[in-house]
Amino acid sequence: MPSSPLPLKTDAVPVSVKRLPHGQGLNLPAYATAGAAGMDVLAAEDVALAPGARHAVATGLAMAIPEGYEIQVRPRSGLALKYGISVPNTPGTIDSDYRGELKVILINHGSEPFVISRGDRIAQLVLAPVVQAGWVEVDELDETVRGAGGFGSTGGVASA
Repeated sequence: MPSSPLPLKTDAVPVSVKRLPHGQGLNLPAYATAGAAGMDVLAAEDVALAPGARHAVATGLAMAIPEGYEIQVRPRSGLALKYGISVPNTPGTIDSDYRGELKVILINHGSEPFVISRGDRIAQLVLAPVVQAGWVEVDELDETVRGAGGFGSTGGVASA
């Protein structure tokens, strides 16, 4: 298991968390370093992911995210680089009004089966503010240099 979590900063946004029965004995999500943006979250189950397979991995946690915030679920870079393990809907979003168990959808892009053991760090959680849009329907949009230029219209790789 990871070392004890870093002390909570005084300006940290409090997030209520409920440990579910299968999450007993696991550490809560924690920042690995003082400068980390994401908290490592642990698996609460054992899973074998075949190449190309996806699974919603249980964490044994439910939470009440404050209104005006979301938690983004992001892949761990080491798992992505070394094994091809990622979060297919990156970043995943946990909305402030969701109260069910946090599950992390993982996919195996690698060529070998990947075993996840209970207690393994499987993803990172980032608390982020949310600003909601208010649509304003108009007849015309303002002009820009790019205009309606789409995919690849601003350039490509230097060798192309």
